Amino acid sequence: MKNANQPTNVFLEFHGAAGEVTGSRSVLRIGAGDANSQVPLRIMVDCGLFQGSSDSRAQNWEPTLPRPADISAIVLTHAHLDHSGRLPRYCHEGYGGPIYCTDGTAGLGKILLLDAAFLEEEQAAYARRTGYSRHKNPLPLFTEHDANLAIDQFKVVPRNVWQKLGENVSFQFLRGGHITGASLVQFAIGTGDISRIVTFSGDLGNDRSLTMRPPVDLVETDILVLESTYGSRIQSRQPALEMLGGIIARTLARNGVVVIPAFAVGRTQEILYMIRLLENKKAIPQVPVVLDSPMASAATRMFLQHSEDHQIATGFNGGPDGFLPRYFETTHSSDESMAACMREGPMIVISASGMLNGGRVLHHLKTRLPDARNSVVFVGYQAEGTKGRYLVEKGKEEGRVRIFHAEVPVEADVESVDNLSAHADQEDLVGWVGRIQRRPKKIFLNHGSKESSEALKTRLEHAFPEIEILPIHSQGEFRIS
Repeated sequence: MKNANQPTNVFLEFHGAAGEVTGSRSVLRIGAGDANSQVPLRIMVDCGLFQGSSDSRAQNWEPTLPRPADISAIVLTHAHLDHSGRLPRYCHEGYGGPIYCTDGTAGLGKILLLDAAFLEEEQAAYARRTGYSRHKNPLPLFTEHDANLAIDQFKVVPRNVWQKLGENVSFQFLRGGHITGASLVQFAIGTGDISRIVTFSGDLGNDRSLTMRPPVDLVETDILVLESTYGSRIQSRQPALEMLGGIIARTLARNGVVVIPAFAVGRTQEILYMIRLLENKKAIPQVPVVLDSPMASAATRMFLQHSEDHQIATGFNGGPDGFLPRYFETTHSSDESMAACMREGPMIVISASGMLNGGRVLHHLKTRLPDARNSVVFVGYQAEGTKGRYLVEKGKEEGRVRIFHAEVPVEADVESVDNLSAHADQEDLVGWVGRIQRRPKKIFLNHGSKESSEALKTRLEHAFPEIEILPIHSQGEFRIS
């Protein structure tokens, strides 16, 4: 006879981040598939946007599955749009239940979702004005109203505390180390000796960050859904601080301007702290450091409020071990941004977007690239087809780059500091699995290209032959109990 406390069936559904790194959306379905079972409990983990190619982005316009009425709750691992960006559309489609997240994720989520909604509405309005869209009446994927619907449904819960979701089903957040608020999520299904633990890694950080605390080590799990973004990659262990310091010092010595395109969340905060550390070591002179990105400024304030996630010794800007550079400035208006573009060096400018897809950084590049005294320093991944990728690979060779419909000469140095990723690489992921005290019977690999997940599968099978490793290359479902 089955114990009444044990769910009859448990399934994992993958609706995104299957064979790719965007569109994270998984569902834990409990109690379905048995004639005697009640209405199943369906818990969605993340609800992210598909990003990248036009074919990938087109999936955002398809109806979201499962239907909103079929989902009991959403649990959000972190605020990045490839994990949270579909929430406004899902709420527009009718989802009205709780969206569980940490306090840090709620704060960053509000910033990112409202900004994404603003851009969606701006792009739709521009398409209507210019007629460039093939659609007769171009619409935004979601609106500010939709974003606020999602934000209003955020339900903040603390880490390391089990939260009840249904009869004999509970979950807890554990520190993930990726960005502010980022968390693993563990589900406990059943009770006592027949309970099962299912863990979703979300995006895992690493132990090399100067700012973020590393992900926690797990005590136990029966099933693990593990990201594989860098499953085929081992990042350089060359100290990024020294690399960045050398580039900045050389540029400032010739009275140049260092322009650093950076992601607003996570990377900007690490770069600011690195500059402060270099100042403390007298590796670079103290010059104005201008943060020209309202979103990055808001994300920096949020970062400083969450000491549970970062490992900065002291607070805002005081003392020798402070966080921000000594001559730190922020811009607020577009006029202040344009004034920063016109200032003479030596100085450092940090601005978005990190891949040069848009934003204020393009104005800085248009002004600074023609001057050989200056440097542009990329500190994050540059996706195929982006202006950032072109500038890194071909900018100096071709001698020019197109910005705002004009050919801009590339005389400035173009540099990259490649080992600052907030993701765990292959060595980190294998090491993290190895530190689980009671390891899982199965590991599902998602959130990675086929190449990445297959490479990680090979490494994990070699290290842990007793664990079944299942790369997820396409959307589908799996029975796990």
